[in-house]
Amino acid sequence: MARRGDVPEVDWPARPDTSLALNHMGTFDWDLDSGRMHLDPTALEVLDLRPDEYSGTPAGLRARIAPAEEARLDARVAQAIKDGRSHYGAYVRSRRRDGSPAWTHIQGHILRDPGGRPYRVIGILRDAAHDPGEPGAAGEQDEGRRRMTGVVERTTAILAHARTVNDVTDILKDPQALGHLGAVSVMLGVVDGGRIHLVAEGQLGTYVPEIEYTRIDARFPMSVAVRTMQPVFIVSRQEFQDSYPELWPYIEPLSVHSGVYLPLIAQGRPVGALGLLYKREGDFTAEERNLLMALGSGVAQSLQRAILFEQEHDLAEGLQRAMLPRRIPTVPGALIAVRYRSARMGRDIGGDWYDVVPLGGSRVGVMIGDVEGHDTDAAAVMGQLRIVMRAYVVEGHTPGAAMARASAFLRELETERFATCTYAEVDLTSGRLQMVRAGHLDPVVRRGDGSCHRIQVAGGLPLGLPPREPTAAAGSGYPVTSLELHPGDTLVLCTDGLIERPGADPDAGMLELMAAIHSGPADVEELADVLCDLVGDSGGGDDMALLVLRRRGTPTGRGGGPLSQRLDPGDAEAPALARHLIRAAVDAWGARGRADEIELAADELMTNALVHTDGGGHISMRITPQGRIRVEVEDSSSALPRRREADDWAVSGRGLMLVEQLADAWGVEPRGGGKCVWCEFAVTARQDTDEPAQGVSGPSAGGPAAPTTRPARQDAEGTT
Repeated sequence: MARRGDVPEVDWPARPDTSLALNHMGTFDWDLDSGRMHLDPTALEVLDLRPDEYSGTPAGLRARIAPAEEARLDARVAQAIKDGRSHYGAYVRSRRRDGSPAWTHIQGHILRDPGGRPYRVIGILRDAAHDPGEPGAAGEQDEGRRRMTGVVERTTAILAHARTVNDVTDILKDPQALGHLGAVSVMLGVVDGGRIHLVAEGQLGTYVPEIEYTRIDARFPMSVAVRTMQPVFIVSRQEFQDSYPELWPYIEPLSVHSGVYLPLIAQGRPVGALGLLYKREGDFTAEERNLLMALGSGVAQSLQRAILFEQEHDLAEGLQRAMLPRRIPTVPGALIAVRYRSARMGRDIGGDWYDVVPLGGSRVGVMIGDVEGHDTDAAAVMGQLRIVMRAYVVEGHTPGAAMARASAFLRELETERFATCTYAEVDLTSGRLQMVRAGHLDPVVRRGDGSCHRIQVAGGLPLGLPPREPTAAAGSGYPVTSLELHPGDTLVLCTDGLIERPGADPDAGMLELMAAIHSGPADVEELADVLCDLVGDSGGGDDMALLVLRRRGTPTGRGGGPLSQRLDPGDAEAPALARHLIRAAVDAWGARGRADEIELAADELMTNALVHTDGGGHISMRITPQGRIRVEVEDSSSALPRRREADDWAVSGRGLMLVEQLADAWGVEPRGGGKCVWCEFAVTARQDTDEPAQGVSGPSAGGPAAPTTRPARQDAEGTT
């Protein structure tokens, strides 16, 4: 349900840091998709532009930047994007309002979506006309000072949007950063308990392996900086050898003559240390020390925030995974694969979920859903919804009733959240598939012959929204769509994190998904991996849940599926049509010899549902794994039927007695707020005959001899 705007980033436009404005540094925010470029007031002042003179796009800079300089800057940005870098910098010749020349220093940070596509640049610009070491100035010392000042500026820019440790280390591993620092090696260590963990190093042909983990009480300069919370300045090779003999064997073969180790202190405690090694020899000036201390302060704040975000992400993702099923049950007759992928950082996680619910016999329910929002509350609501949906379907509620009850439950939570969901219930023996949808994506089915179809499932409102005005025709508000899942067919359910494509047509992701399903492997585990890797990686950064179910068996031709017919009160044609379909199905299944018995028993069960209950019912017929024909009639009454003895003159009361005599077995199953009355007929011994069963000639005829097996009877108040 998330879009690209939910990718973790600063708001548009980027909020300028007060310290930047105080140092006469302006900020810009460039949306690469729309072409908009925002300049804050300080940036306009640096370029000597009035707000009414600036058009809000890069073209508006041409009043101050010459075409040749604009082309050079564009080339610098394009090269950074092509190289996959996250930063770029450039000095650009500009001109003031009076025509006098000026130099502007620009530093940009490139934001990319999870697929690696750049879509935004945030950065700073400042007046560099009087920079020591600017183009045209002289002096090696001034040049070094300019470069070090540039690093502080770049780090300050990162503080506006760095959200992971990788964001912080990217700038340090960038060779351009080393050039600004004048250092040949940069190391970043993070305090981890009583040790310092080296998490990043950047170098120009050199590397000092101060081992991956260093104890804080060890005789290493990085450990001393953390332990004392004071910077360590080393000004000669002799000092390396005398003061840090454990480090000297690594320094000796390198052309390193000095170094500095800065403690990274946040909220009064050390969170890490930054090490810089130089080829130059000699002490650091007071200005250099101040600049390096400022660098350490900026990195410390950014590093602490990144660590907190990653800790929160781990906590939130752990909560989310705890709300998902710990394992997927093995379901006879089906192969099932599930996948979940988090694309959030910090506390921004989603409420995507999936579940597989064995329903007894050959039936199984599968569901997938997505709670609005991306936080721990969304994950908590997701867990509650998954549990109540599971409880309702296990209790026996129909798919539509279960969805309606889940929606009412979410409204009662008063979270102001809504959720989308698709629930599918499949009988793996008959292949009957019932689906209900609450504002969610349509499922996709790949048939055994390789064809791929998007199933148009009649849908209701997302869960948690107020229901529409109830009507008799609306029922629960979540209509059920029925179809047949043949042997070898594959059902795919997913959340929209799998199909989102930034900046693309909404249907593009669905078309890509269907193409991947069509051409993907038959194995459900491999197909799930393909869909995640080939489709999900180019998505919009949202969380993603996926469920793939394949009905076991060899693909067969169409037809011969289970019978399913709705029975509505007052519809005189429905029972007649059902009787016609029953006889046709029995004949097609090679059981013509029992057609009269099956039709009569089914007629009695249909009559009971229409006469003795409100709201009608539903009749279905299929072949069981034992080779029996099973007739089921569901209704909305929870009162269980009981057999009655009728006298010779009674006009009713013989229904269940007749069903008992006709069928080989019968029984009653609770189904949520209603029930299912069923009967079964063995057909193997009497199939392929045109003669009716002995003793059965019509509704008033007596039944055959009692069968040898009977199910246990249920005594309850009711009528028949």
